[in-house]
Amino acid sequence: MDSIIFDLDGTLWDPIESVLDSWNTVIRGHDKAIDEVTRGQMEKTMGLQMDEIGRMLFPELESEERKGLLKDLSRHEIGYLSKKGGQLYPDVDEVLTELAKKYKLFIVSNCQHGYIEAFYEFHGLEAHFIDYENPGRTGLSKGENIKLIIERNHLKDPVYVGDTSGDQQAAKEAGVPFVYARYGFGEATDHEVAIDSFKELLHHY
Repeated sequence: MDSIIFDLDGTLWDPIESVLDSWNTVIRGHDKAIDEVTRGQMEKTMGLQMDEIGRMLFPELESEERKGLLKDLSRHEIGYLSKKGGQLYPDVDEVLTELAKKYKLFIVSNCQHGYIEAFYEFHGLEAHFIDYENPGRTGLSKGENIKLIIERNHLKDPVYVGDTSGDQQAAKEAGVPFVYARYGFGEATDHEVAIDSFKELLHHY
């Protein structure tokens, strides 16, 4: 193994409380009465792309109106996260420091452009990672973005660490082993390794 590619939400951090604060501030100021988003609703969207999230959370809005709201939510969220951050899972910085001594580290997340950068900016973890990718930049699926990272960085034997069935499927699509973070938001049934804390990665790698 020469590299580890990480999902972000539910794997490296829990951003939900910060995202809810950001989103509901925008929703309260929206010119159409729509319900504020709850943590339970947000958890169900983890791992999805923004257009899918919009259809799940705001089905009452017309397509163009939903797109406009998502644009406002995304813009506000990025600025908020860069200043407030999210909740890192225990030992993330220390474990990444150790893993980076042996492996090349990357992030591939189903997020908008600027989201991973906001994660880097607030938590100061950019130095651990060589490269990252997301559909906000490429328009590609998570599996395709994993392949892009592999090709762009000439990786020979990577694994992908994530917490949802979507992550499991993306790893399969990219042809790489899947490490299931059971402490995250989702469920997965087919994996090479399962971990109950981020620190457990050091026992396996």
